[in-house]
Amino acid sequence: MANSNGGWKHRNTVVIILFIIWVTAYLDRMVMATAIPYISDEFGLTPVAMGGVMSAFFVGYALCQIPGGLLADRFGAQKVMFSGIAWWSVFTAITGFANNLVHMLLVRVAFGVGEGIFPAASYRTISNWFPAKDRGTATGLMMSSNAFGPALAPLFVVAIMAAWGWRMVFYSLFIPGIIMCLLIKFFIPDNPADSKGISQAELDELKEDHTEQTAQAKISFWQIIKVPAVWRTFVSFFFFDITLWGFLSWLPSYLVKARGFEMTKMGITASMPFFAGTAGVILFCWLSDKYFTHNRKMPVIITQIPGAIFLYLTFAVPDATMAIICETLSGLFLYGAFGALMALPMSSISSEITGRAMGFVNMAGQIAGFLSPIIIGYLIQLAGGSFGTSFACLVGATVVSVLVTMTIKENANTKETHTETAA
Repeated sequence: MANSNGGWKHRNTVVIILFIIWVTAYLDRMVMATAIPYISDEFGLTPVAMGGVMSAFFVGYALCQIPGGLLADRFGAQKVMFSGIAWWSVFTAITGFANNLVHMLLVRVAFGVGEGIFPAASYRTISNWFPAKDRGTATGLMMSSNAFGPALAPLFVVAIMAAWGWRMVFYSLFIPGIIMCLLIKFFIPDNPADSKGISQAELDELKEDHTEQTAQAKISFWQIIKVPAVWRTFVSFFFFDITLWGFLSWLPSYLVKARGFEMTKMGITASMPFFAGTAGVILFCWLSDKYFTHNRKMPVIITQIPGAIFLYLTFAVPDATMAIICETLSGLFLYGAFGALMALPMSSISSEITGRAMGFVNMAGQIAGFLSPIIIGYLIQLAGGSFGTSFACLVGATVVSVLVTMTIKENANTKETHTETAA
């Protein structure tokens, strides 16, 4: 537990629980990318229809990003996280009952609603429990789940699917959701002072940090999105997530259909970029806190460029072993960019408005997440099954994200935010 001598702090327990919840969330959403080549055989889906199934989740998810932030700021993060997890766990299980394309699309949209209200509430929880100087690292630890969940998904899906079929994959994910709800209820109150496991020293540290930021508490939602660091991060995150979700959604299908991998080899190989990405998120968020506190866009730029290069090489190299190495390195750098990108606005906004600001920023990624699988599916179908054009699209989106990130002026952000407040 926390103490003045530097012992265990309750906020460390909070970020571990958030990490576990995010892993579960990503496992729930990413099992579809691994199962879809086999679902498509049963349902007779075209590449565009396959992309539609993977994109359907993002309809509900994207639409609920801003409402999720508003709800978290209005009713508290704990209630929103609890409700969202319970909702998405039910619809994950219902996915296994779908018996045609229309049913699958409707269930995946509903599933996305539950997951959509969760992210902003989790960011609000980080702001509630962590001082500003530690939020980059805390965000990185939490968001490393965004790589670790997809890393587990292929292994989990292949193990279950080989024995009981793809439907059992979705049925089996209901129980972890219930466990997550209980962890939130008993360990993550909105007010750290309501926790039985927190010391007075930790409370004093948080109180001092939050007092310095109360001047921004009355900013409206429209003032928030006019802050340059917020809306430019929105644009950068949009193009970055075109790449990331295209990579996430189509990698298993690429390995099966273009590289000819059988199920077990695909499951192991598809996990490798995301295990590397887990380390990448933590590493580059830590570096952001350690060396780039006043220039957080730099880690975003220096990770996306090699990420794009290795992504291209994943397709271009003829040798399968070299392709596996390149896709793994691509995952390391792309997820490193993801963590650094999410830490960028977190360092310059008040904890009082984090839910709304991060709900807006995160919505950009979910719009991209909806568009990317469909766009890639269309390009593959247009190219007669070739993945060349689709990889070029992903690399191009990364370049645009880098260019937009370079325009973000972080040092001016706090001044601009206070100016808006005064106005």
